[in-house]
Amino acid sequence: MSYTYTFWFAMAGLLLGHGFVGMGVGGVIGFVLDNLRYSQRRSAIPETGGYISPLFALLGAIAKSDGRVSEAEIATAERVMTRMGLDARARQLAIQAFNTGKQPEFDVSGPINALRQWVGLRRDHAFPLLDVVIETVLAEGNPSPEKMAILRQLAFALRISDMELMALMAMKGYVWQQGAAGARGRAYSTGGGYVPPQRNTQGPDPYAVLGVTRDADERIVKRAYRKLISEHHPDRLGDLPEEMRKRAESRASEINAAYERIKAERGFK
Repeated sequence: MSYTYTFWFAMAGLLLGHGFVGMGVGGVIGFVLDNLRYSQRRSAIPETGGYISPLFALLGAIAKSDGRVSEAEIATAERVMTRMGLDARARQLAIQAFNTGKQPEFDVSGPINALRQWVGLRRDHAFPLLDVVIETVLAEGNPSPEKMAILRQLAFALRISDMELMALMAMKGYVWQQGAAGARGRAYSTGGGYVPPQRNTQGPDPYAVLGVTRDADERIVKRAYRKLISEHHPDRLGDLPEEMRKRAESRASEINAAYERIKAERGFK
């Protein structure tokens, strides 16, 4: 714990209180402030591994939400466990949670609230969690409305907007349906949900990745880029598993690439 406030308040008390009594009073005030700051920082740091059970329970519920858990969804869950480097105990915990989540009438509000509490003030931890959930949502290709409803419920609980969720989906080559013709000939259907766009060698739509429209001015584009890159930077992820760090690095690369493409297209620095 840092004692910055303790020191400076003690010095202020010594100078303003004309002696050691003032120094003592100032030191006590500073010590209380240092403790409050330390407590706030601790509450903002997620507990290591505290997300495993609620996350995999939610993945099980998503897989079952359209009536049947497919082999692709089971394979996706197993792949996530392997990439996270779960040991035997954590892996068994994840399997049990996944099986619990796919039971009929399972209430997803429980794991969603648990994940919200685990993330706390760390929005940068919300994105890797959503990334894992999106992988399960898209395991079979075009997702069902039931799966999308759970995904959006989680995003809302983690304070992630629809625009930010669209950006995460765009990084995986998917775009939000708007019920109208999309940019550059992409087909949007009239229902809600996600559809795979026509892929090209340049990657996903850079505007969708940054979460801005094609008519956004330079100021809006730059502001969106700075916000995204600060929230997705892997150096901010603390104690998350290496797999989630790699996901964050990949997203940061996508964001940088999208911004560079827009700069080249628009001709601004």
